[in-house]
Amino acid sequence: MSTTLTSQRGGPGRPPAGHPSGDKRFKILEVFIKRQQQKQDTLIEVLHKAQELFGYLDDGLLFFVAHHLRLPPSRVYGVATFYHYFKLKPQGAHTCVVCMGTACYVKGAHQIVEALERAAGIRAGGTTPDGRLSLLTARCIGACGIAPAVVYDETVAPRQTPESALERVRNWLDHGAG
Repeated sequence: MSTTLTSQRGGPGRPPAGHPSGDKRFKILEVFIKRQQQKQDTLIEVLHKAQELFGYLDDGLLFFVAHHLRLPPSRVYGVATFYHYFKLKPQGAHTCVVCMGTACYVKGAHQIVEALERAAGIRAGGTTPDGRLSLLTARCIGACGIAPAVVYDETVAPRQTPESALERVRNWLDHGAG
């Protein structure tokens, strides 16, 4: 075994230390997983930590988590795609999440999404090419009493209309400012 491989692996017969890329965030995540005693039932906490460190969960990161928790990659991917909180691609500088729960939908959430899609030139679930805005939808954010609700950069706004939503994101689209 060459010295390069030996140093990347931590020595003969030892598991890899960190990640071949040298990105220190992998080492931080690995230490976090070890603190969780590599328990498989800590998957959600580990995914939260991974997203906190990297901003989103790409395939390589999901495989890293699966390997370190000794879980099938399909299980890790299934959990990451089931929960709305987890992002599988980089997000824009600003996020706009339109609630599509029954109360919001009945009160016009679909019209808000359509107006935002037209203005941003993207489909829900996408990010503008310049990375300024991610337009997302949620099954329900639990704000039925103020429907239709939209979350702008983690701030919930009540009783939105297509016009109020466009007004709120227009500056992000035009100038990239908040």
